[in-house]
Amino acid sequence: MFFCARVTTFRAFARRLSVASRSLATMSAGNVDTSGIPIVSFANSGSLLFAQRRETARQVVDGFKSTGFVYLGNHGISEKVVQEAFKRSDEFFQLPFDKKQALAWEDPRFNRGYVQQGRERVANSQDEKEIARLRASVPDYKNMWPHESDVPGFRAFMLEFFQTCHESHVRVMRAVALGLDLQENFLQDKINAQDHNLRLMHYPAIKSDLLHNDGQARAGAHTDYWTVTLLFQDPARDGFVGGLQVQNPTTKEFAPAPPIPGTVIINTADLLARWSNDLFRSTLHRVVAPPFKLINEGEGIIPKRQSIAFFCNPNFNAEISCLPHCFGPGNPMKYDPVTTEEYIVRRLRETYL
Repeated sequence: MFFCARVTTFRAFARRLSVASRSLATMSAGNVDTSGIPIVSFANSGSLLFAQRRETARQVVDGFKSTGFVYLGNHGISEKVVQEAFKRSDEFFQLPFDKKQALAWEDPRFNRGYVQQGRERVANSQDEKEIARLRASVPDYKNMWPHESDVPGFRAFMLEFFQTCHESHVRVMRAVALGLDLQENFLQDKINAQDHNLRLMHYPAIKSDLLHNDGQARAGAHTDYWTVTLLFQDPARDGFVGGLQVQNPTTKEFAPAPPIPGTVIINTADLLARWSNDLFRSTLHRVVAPPFKLINEGEGIIPKRQSIAFFCNPNFNAEISCLPHCFGPGNPMKYDPVTTEEYIVRRLRETYL
């Protein structure tokens, strides 16, 4: 049996963790095909020179407009800290089932806790009957982890990691504002409550034929719900497993978005697309079987996969109304105002049994 759980919504009482950004001397994917997803260095996001900050912001916003994804380097979270997060996630996976089940997910308003396999089905449908059919026919093969455990130091580390991710998120949203020709702090009072979700995801080893059948996936094609997601892919142990695929907005085909060491993948989600009046793309993506060479052909087993996602939300009481410069003559506002809580809770209710 496979399990899933979540680490979520920690407040500013967490002690700050000083993190040195890993310097990427060469912001290049080398021989890695990024499928058109741009690679952006965030090294100048805090520059004293406005022109440098604006250029970085332009690159981020251009990526959000074109593909909805960017690889972000020099993002302020050291590789050492990221590797430690993966290590602690893996340790927690070894705990007995009953210790995880005691933290079961119960309420979309709080959106925290342990989620058994098959209870969550990520899909792009909002029709309740269609969602139920998808859950029954092709449940996602993935696991997420709760914020409490008896693994020594787990909670303290994750509180610090959460805070560090939030600080990187603030820098990204400052770039978003600047890239839209707004004041850099325009969004600050709408994102300072830290109403985010930190999810530790574990995709267990699985028989390859379960992911090669029609419609099967470790995580089905979906868009995210919130503003942006910071996604850390597999750590460098015995090579990367991978499996993330992103839909090309033009051809509608899915192409791999492989891990690039020293970067975090950031994608825009549905709420930011709505906030920007669809100026930014919320792009379909999925997790499928990794490259065939990684499959143990003798046993037909696909290796386990880990990822860590930091799902960024505006303050739950913030009103989300189309941002300035995202609408005007010939481009009217497409959406009525909604609070973050109203929107996110509705989407989560559509996702979980």
